[in-house]
Amino acid sequence: MGGVGDDEPASKRMKLSSEELRRLSNGSPLKEPIVESSRDLMARPLQSEGGEEVVGTKGVIKKVEFVRIIEKALYSLGYIKSGANLEEESGIALHSSIVNVFMQQILEGDWDKSVVTLHNIGLTDEMTIKSTCFLILEQKFFEFLDEGKVMDALRTLRTEISPLCINHSRVRELSLFIVSPSRSFSVQSPKQGTSKARSRTKLLEELQKLLPPTVMIPERRLEHLVEQALVLQRDACMFHNSLDKEMSLYVDHQCARDQIPSSSLQILQAHTDEIWSLQFSHNGKFLASSSNDCSAIIWEVDANGVLLKHKLSGHQKPISSVSWSPDDHQLLTCGVEEVVRRWDVSSGECLHVYEKAGLGMVSCGWSPDGKWIFSGLADKSISMWELDGKELECWKGQRTLKISDLEITNDGKQIISICRETAILLLDREAKVERFIEEDQTITSFSLSRDNRFLLANLLNQEIHLWNIEGDPKLVSEYRGHKRTRFIIRSCFGGLEQAFIASGSEDSLVYIWHRDTGELIESLPGHSGAVNCVSWNPANPHMLASASDDRTIRIWGLNNLSAKRKDTHSNGIHHCNGST
Repeated sequence: MGGVGDDEPASKRMKLSSEELRRLSNGSPLKEPIVESSRDLMARPLQSEGGEEVVGTKGVIKKVEFVRIIEKALYSLGYIKSGANLEEESGIALHSSIVNVFMQQILEGDWDKSVVTLHNIGLTDEMTIKSTCFLILEQKFFEFLDEGKVMDALRTLRTEISPLCINHSRVRELSLFIVSPSRSFSVQSPKQGTSKARSRTKLLEELQKLLPPTVMIPERRLEHLVEQALVLQRDACMFHNSLDKEMSLYVDHQCARDQIPSSSLQILQAHTDEIWSLQFSHNGKFLASSSNDCSAIIWEVDANGVLLKHKLSGHQKPISSVSWSPDDHQLLTCGVEEVVRRWDVSSGECLHVYEKAGLGMVSCGWSPDGKWIFSGLADKSISMWELDGKELECWKGQRTLKISDLEITNDGKQIISICRETAILLLDREAKVERFIEEDQTITSFSLSRDNRFLLANLLNQEIHLWNIEGDPKLVSEYRGHKRTRFIIRSCFGGLEQAFIASGSEDSLVYIWHRDTGELIESLPGHSGAVNCVSWNPANPHMLASASDDRTIRIWGLNNLSAKRKDTHSNGIHHCNGST
């Protein structure tokens, strides 16, 4: 399949510029009518077609294709004279004469001639020819109905459309319009029935999608190629982590390592024992931490850094996990086999305590609308509660473990929990369908991506596995390098478009990998004890938090910010200059 051309000078060829197409769509004819018949315009190869003449250093860009795409872009941008001059100077036509005739026939509603011309363009795929004919004749059918020529429409349907023997369901629909012509307006695009010329332009756009690009170059093809090149460069950039990083056509895109938060900007020192859980709020304005000291802390994030807002007391046992409400106005905290408490973020007040007689709770989470909470229990069941403490539902059996994370997907349908040492349960609570992620090693923790499509599983053998959980779970990538021998170590997604994976480690380092390549790009020193958990600010790709057995939380940022900090202590906070 391919486009056609001729040997006439470009100035003598019939050219349909975007301006001329607009004139046609408004009912204005071209100044010079086409006098050639389609029989005189049989397909001939475009100059240099076949890939013999190329441009560029790699020898992969065909000159004819390159020039035609530039011509198309010039006309689309409104540079009509420039497009015509390029055709004239290069001797390479944007469209062959026969394609120009075909386009004009469509816009003028010369349906019978356009079908004949279509067959002379040189297409080899029979289905493409039939599908194109179908759209042309369907337009003819509708215009007859618009003009009240019902019998002509019926004749077109019976003698021209039906014999194509394709799209039978559409043919049946068209037959119904004969009975009720007013139905035709409901199936056409907006305004289509009020302007034939406008509908014909729309038809031309649809035909362009069917015809080979060598015949009619797709709209905005050059823009698409350039955008594709920029996106590929961005995706291949190991350190791309900033919305402010402009991409230019003048140079290849490459970010420096300084886009990764690798400088320790603050040390938060308000806990008195090991810190086990850490999580930024959805809006990135708060950070919650919980500790073996039986307390949780709400930290506030502002332009000056991270400041202590509330210290939450009331648990009698260490707090293993925290969970933000969807609107970030409330926080759940879960004691180790104890109770779940719900707190008001603004006041620091405990709003409710959730407990079940004889059973401690081990995990907690929110429904996406904030109307219910979920909790894992020590008997391995999972319960759903109203905010006032009424238990609504309980999923009994092997649903969770005494040490497990708990996540609820954004649509509220799936509950995710570690149900066995080597398996994660994905429970569809509405369809009552269970799926599983099966591992060969013991799973110690997991984290769900923001789009709910991926899940990180931390394993006993010092690996982190990335799973795609759409449909049947599939292992996508593996991350290695961190240390884990005794403790629960947690990892997280983070950075711009969650392009990175961060994890704690028992060797006191924070590890950062590129999500797609699996390449380790940073190992950050600073803590003096095992790093138990990390959290990346969802609203700021340049802010990462880590919490450790050394009783501190470190806030990591960009290197160029460290110089702005001074060595001061205030309210349990140590601002540092980036040194460890």
